[in-house]
Amino acid sequence: MSKLIPQTLLSEIPDLYETQNTVDPICHVKLFTPDANWTWFVTEFSKEKDDNTCFGYVVGHESELGYFSLQELESIRGPLGLPIERDLHFQPTLLSEVKKLH
Repeated sequence: MSKLIPQTLLSEIPDLYETQNTVDPICHVKLFTPDANWTWFVTEFSKEKDDNTCFGYVVGHESELGYFSLQELESIRGPLGLPIERDLHFQPTLLSEVKKLH
């Protein structure tokens, strides 16, 4: 169970590797640090019990596709001590469109 992403949203995200042959996958969730310049766009989520692994587009020092752990993100605090948040207004968006903005 994730504090960042409700179960109803997690169930809609494809399982890990499910979209690996998709040219332009959908980013389903946007997570961000309100007091730093880091953003995570989730395209896949592990459906295995107790595995909080996600795959998606990460915008930080560099912009790249990669794996990240929801459990780890929940423990991170930015420079002002603020936790990572989910963008409640983010609508599922094609990865190519997200890349154009970042």
